[in-house]
Amino acid sequence: MTTQKPILEQQQSQMQIRTMKNPGIVSNMINESPLSRDDKDDEMSRSAVAMFRAKEEEIEKRKMEVRDKVHAHLGRAEEATKRLAEIREELEALTDPMRKEVSMVRKRIDTVNRELKPLGLSCQKKEREYKEALEAFNEKNKEKAQLVSKLVELASESEKLRMKKLEELSKNVETLS
Repeated sequence: MTTQKPILEQQQSQMQIRTMKNPGIVSNMINESPLSRDDKDDEMSRSAVAMFRAKEEEIEKRKMEVRDKVHAHLGRAEEATKRLAEIREELEALTDPMRKEVSMVRKRIDTVNRELKPLGLSCQKKEREYKEALEAFNEKNKEKAQLVSKLVELASESEKLRMKKLEELSKNVETLS
């Protein structure tokens, strides 16, 4: 019953709008008898109620269409969100192994660098020692070569002297015989 009151108010406001648009209807209504006016009011009430119901159904139908569209749009949005989340996970999965590998390689490079520094210093020290030893070796080799040549010279000179003495002794022995 509470819903009929607004319906009646709505019908009355519609009637007022109609009478303002067509003032001839009001004069016809005034000239007619009260009984026919009640019938017409009832008929108008029924048609107004029917129009109201039709409008309500139309509104309800549109409301359902909009609701369906919104649900469909929400469904698509949820699917897009899920796809984006999957893509983000795939991207993170792609970058994580690379980051781990890169950091492992960098750490290994740092470790090798730390090991390389003392080895480089040791290598330089050993190169210096090698050069010094090579120089000493070459000097000793030269000295040996000089000594060997001196030895050969002395041996040949000694041999000459001994040959000379042997010849002299040989002459002395021949002169004695």
